[in-house]
Amino acid sequence: MAYEIASALGAPLDVFVVRKLGVPGQEEVALGAIASGGAVVLNDDVVRGLDVPPETIRQVAEREGRELLRREQAYRAARPMQDLAGKIVILVDDGLATGVSMRAAIRALRGLHPERIVVAVPAAPSSTCQELADLADEVVCATTPTPFFAVGQSYWDFTQTTDEEVRDLLRAASTSHPTQSEAISLTEAGVIRVEAVPVEDGVPDGDAWFDLVGDAHTVLIGEASHGTHEFYEARARLTRWLIEEKGFCAVAAEADWPDAYRVNRYVRGRSEDTTAEESLRGFERFPTWMWRNTVVLDFVGWLREHNDRLGGDERAKAGFYGLDIYSLYRSMQEVIAYLESVTRVQHEFRFRADGGTELLVQRVLQALRDHITEGEWDDVKSSVPRDLASVLP
Repeated sequence: MAYEIASALGAPLDVFVVRKLGVPGQEEVALGAIASGGAVVLNDDVVRGLDVPPETIRQVAEREGRELLRREQAYRAARPMQDLAGKIVILVDDGLATGVSMRAAIRALRGLHPERIVVAVPAAPSSTCQELADLADEVVCATTPTPFFAVGQSYWDFTQTTDEEVRDLLRAASTSHPTQSEAISLTEAGVIRVEAVPVEDGVPDGDAWFDLVGDAHTVLIGEASHGTHEFYEARARLTRWLIEEKGFCAVAAEADWPDAYRVNRYVRGRSEDTTAEESLRGFERFPTWMWRNTVVLDFVGWLREHNDRLGGDERAKAGFYGLDIYSLYRSMQEVIAYLESVTRVQHEFRFRADGGTELLVQRVLQALRDHITEGEWDDVKSSVPRDLASVLP
């Protein structure tokens, strides 16, 4: 199908491999998908509904990741992937059900910086098309059967395409339309040689790193820092340098924000956790190993020691924050629990203040002070009436 579209448009054709992560014993049920480049998307409803443990997800992802690499090598041989930066990419599939595989493909392709991503499929549920419209720049779906039972029911012949057929189609397309990356590969290699910075154990020397950072307020350490001890160690060394030498005060990680905020409370000395290892126990969901590993453990311990040396200067202390909501339902529960606690404390404050019991007011304010940030505490202090200012802890 993709070959026919490429031929009609006179466009180059390539393959972007995505593998479904099937529930063990119920492989037809997708708990997620993994795409070229390692991007993983999970179906949170399936994972929660079937109570799939993180270790099982990891094992399935590793197995399908190996098959994904095998297929890429089988299909492409020595031919490199095309440069998609600034290009319009048409993602073609033979049909969609939940759309989890297509979401993984879109997520992975976004990292290659195309100008637009267009999803083109012959059949899919209308609900899936609507969900993908929020991720892709355009969705073209020829039919949306109602009710929708399976992709194969939209075909007279749904025989699977073999590896050899895929290779033949890719060879035929490349003969007609040489890829841009093949045509200018020497130039690209030359650019890399000019721009590349020598590193030792994954870290540039002090002067080179200092020049790269300059006066930037935000430094992105890319996804290549995921995966191995060496990458984690380099990432930790770079982050320590940014905090110590450049005064950075926030580490924003690709991690669930409730779990990361537990670490944040620990490194700021506001947690019931007594060790760095305890503060990392919240990371129980896939991918656990990105954060619950020995390098991150050492880094969290170092960050706590660094902040402790700063004493009471809260603004100078570095925090640890998560950017993701993999655990959507737990994240919502955390928000609701926080709002309920703030509402309850504020109500008790008003009730006791009206009664004139300064000791109780002071206790309530102290409880509130222990569970909010410096900025939130400043807001509370500014809202306290002048005649009660004396009870502020």
